[in-house]
Amino acid sequence: MKDSYGRDIRYMRLSITDRCNLRCFYCMPEGICPAEQQDVLSYEELMRICRVAVSLGITRFKVTGGEPLVRPGCMEFMQELKKMPGVEQVTLTTNGLLLEPLIPELLKAGIDGVNISLDTPDPEHYQQITGHDGEKVRKVKHSIMTCAAAGLKTKVNAVILSSCREGWTELAKLAEKGIDVRFIELMPIGTGACEEAPGYREVLEILRQQYPDLQPVREVRGNGPAEYWGCPSLKGRIGFIHAVSERFCESCNRVRITCTGSLKPCLCYEQGTELKGMLREGCSEEALKKTMEEAIREKPLAHCFDRQEGISERRTMNQIGG
Repeated sequence: MKDSYGRDIRYMRLSITDRCNLRCFYCMPEGICPAEQQDVLSYEELMRICRVAVSLGITRFKVTGGEPLVRPGCMEFMQELKKMPGVEQVTLTTNGLLLEPLIPELLKAGIDGVNISLDTPDPEHYQQITGHDGEKVRKVKHSIMTCAAAGLKTKVNAVILSSCREGWTELAKLAEKGIDVRFIELMPIGTGACEEAPGYREVLEILRQQYPDLQPVREVRGNGPAEYWGCPSLKGRIGFIHAVSERFCESCNRVRITCTGSLKPCLCYEQGTELKGMLREGCSEEALKKTMEEAIREKPLAHCFDRQEGISERRTMNQIGG
C-alpha cells in the first residue's frame, strides 16, 4: 500500500523478542530489563499481523529482535511465515552466535537471506562493545563463512563506531569472498544518542586506501536503503546505510512491529499504534486491517536525526526492534 506521501510500503521488520545473549552498549546495555513474557506477542498474534500486512501489500519480512534465535520456536515461526500465501521474502537478522547449527533448517525452510551483525573482527573491541567474551567473535566469523558456503544469501552488518576503525578494512575483505558488508551509521536512539560516532564518509575514505577503484554500483541487493559500492576485486559489495548524514526518507518502504505489539512507522518517533490490546480483545480481521492501514498511511514524511531535540523515541533499540 502507499502512505500519504505516495511511498510504497511493502517491507516489515518484525521483532519477535527484546531479549539477547549480548549486551551491546548502543542496543541493549547492561541494566535494561526485558519485557515480561505476557507482554510479548505470541507467534499466533504475530502471524495474524503478518496476514493482515500481506493483505495491505506488505510482502517482505525481516525477523529481528533483540536476538531472534534466543526465542524458542523461532525457526518454526519463520517456516510458517515463509509458507504464507502472498509472502515473497523472509530474512533474518542475528548476531550469529546461535546460527551455525540452524543453517540446514534455514535452507530447508527457504529463508531468503541472513544478516549477521558484527561491528568489529577484533576480540578486544568485540568484548568492549558486547559486554561478553571477546573470543566469541571467532564463532561469529565462522558462522558467516559457513552460512555463505552453504548457499544462503549472507550479509554482514557493522555499526560504525569510533573504536572499530582499525577493523573496517578487515571486515570489508569479506566482500572479496562474495559477502555483502554494510556499514551502518549509529542511530541516535536510546543509549546510541550518547555516543559520538563517525559518518559513513570516514569509512569510505579508509576503504578506498585498500580499494582505490571502489565505485558506486546501481544494483538492488535487498529491501533496505543501502547504497552499494564495488570494484573488480570484490565478488560482494560494500554497502553504506547513512540514515543520519544523508536521509533516505523519500524512498523509505518500511514499518516495524515491536515484540510487544506496537506498529512503528518511523524509528525516530515514539508514536506507534498499539495492536496487542486489539488482538487480545478478539478484534475482527477487518478492524485490525483498518487500524494498520491508517497507521501506515500516516507514516511521517521524514526523521529528524539531525536535531536531537526533535527525536521523541526514548526506548533502546532492542525494545524497538533493531
